[in-house]
Amino acid sequence: MNAIVGSHDLLLVTLDTLRFDVAAELAAEGRIPNLARHLPGGSWERRHAPGSFTYASHQAMFAGFLPTPATPGPHPRLFAARFAGSETTADGTFVFHDTPDLVSALAHEGYRTVCVGGVGFFNEQPPLGTVLPGLFQESHWEPSFGVASPTSFESQVARAEEVVAALPRARRLFLFVNVSALHQPNWFHLEGASREAGDSRATHAAALEYVDRHIGRLFAAMSSRRDCFAIVCSDHGTAYGDDGFTGHRLGHESVWTVPYAQFVLPGPDAHEDGAA
Repeated sequence: MNAIVGSHDLLLVTLDTLRFDVAAELAAEGRIPNLARHLPGGSWERRHAPGSFTYASHQAMFAGFLPTPATPGPHPRLFAARFAGSETTADGTFVFHDTPDLVSALAHEGYRTVCVGGVGFFNEQPPLGTVLPGLFQESHWEPSFGVASPTSFESQVARAEEVVAALPRARRLFLFVNVSALHQPNWFHLEGASREAGDSRATHAAALEYVDRHIGRLFAAMSSRRDCFAIVCSDHGTAYGDDGFTGHRLGHESVWTVPYAQFVLPGPDAHEDGAA
């Protein structure tokens, strides 16, 4: 990451509440082509979330604790604060020494840090909703980005496109997008579903298909100026009656196991050279 930070724009997308099993099934069935074409090997990596709900998980990720590979470790991290005795800080880790979180560390490196929020922890309305977006130099949220909006992600992408267009080309960008479309309520993403019947694993899957239809615009915007290093993952999953459990903020496999992917979006120079 020491070769990436400073040379690439950076994109972190959290697909809030996305379950690993649903994400893996849709990728295997060809139902999320715009995401799948960027997944290494066409598949999501199976990882364990750092928290069981949005606030806890994002606090950890912004401190450098991204979802952990679901295999015995230790696993070297991409980003880490200076911390004596850390067993997951390696030679390739970008270590921030003088700040407590990754966001402010990237600002210190000259990045413009921008948050496009989704779920309530990013809405800046109650004091708790200001904590996570308050880490960023610039943050955006409006009701059309929230969980109750059937067009939330396309609204978020439009704002991200505006952010990129307004930034001087020479300025590096760290853009964080918290995607709310997967979070309940998501019944309106599946034709024939109803508010009365409520959300289900099927409506959750339909919400991911909706996100896939628009995420190509986000990737195009973030690679329009230079190469962009992207991380797309879930912050935690959610249960739909699994073993009697519903929702998240609980210790169930459907909550702790999440999809993860990291990849480089080639910038305009690569496209001009004919590179993929």
